[in-house]
Amino acid sequence: MRSLVIDIGNTGSKYGVFENEILLTNGSFGNKGSIPQELLDQEFEHAIVASVAGKAHFLQAKLSVSGQFLELSAQTALPVSNLYKSPETLGADRKAGAVGAHYFFPGRNCLVIDAGTCITYDFLDSQGQYHGGGISPGLQMKYKALHNFTGRLPLVQQIDQNFSLIGQTTQESIISGVLAGTVAEVNGIIQNYSENASDLVVIVCGGDAAFFESNLKGRIFVIPELILIGLQRILAYNV
Repeated sequence: MRSLVIDIGNTGSKYGVFENEILLTNGSFGNKGSIPQELLDQEFEHAIVASVAGKAHFLQAKLSVSGQFLELSAQTALPVSNLYKSPETLGADRKAGAVGAHYFFPGRNCLVIDAGTCITYDFLDSQGQYHGGGISPGLQMKYKALHNFTGRLPLVQQIDQNFSLIGQTTQESIISGVLAGTVAEVNGIIQNYSENASDLVVIVCGGDAAFFESNLKGRIFVIPELILIGLQRILAYNV
């Protein structure tokens, strides 16, 4: 079964082409309807679209899908139990991350950290029950907030693996404040979850995953395609 999964985020979209459970190829494109020609030239048996940026019906008319075209929603059946109190507000990417974690680490307590536009924290217990988590600003969002809500602070966008803790210029101080502060935040949250869930598996994905891989304490698993794989598992569960 050749299937297509698309994850439409706040600032861009990612896609993956699967043959059964095997990820054959993946890539990205903008959110302006510019679907890669590679996808337009293929025929798919089934497809799933997850969007945090609004409806994605325009994709269905452009793609060749012979079977089910599934748009992930609060009503979509999941291979995990969803205990979130407001499931209609739960981001599609957060659901997919939890399902992906369950696929890779069944029977384990999992904390998924998706480091993108926002940093999301999602907890799935060893019984396959998704509980929820947290949402905080991502690195670039913090940089933009410092620039937009002050009169003189410059816009900084650097994400340095080996940043200086003590900034000796305003730009260095912003970098230190954002990067060191966020690393401390993430380490602290991991510690809090570890104290409440034994044998915790920490999984990091998202555009800034490489930065956290180098700077977080303890053992973590970086799985860049976690969301795509989670979406493929949801699609397989529904066809």
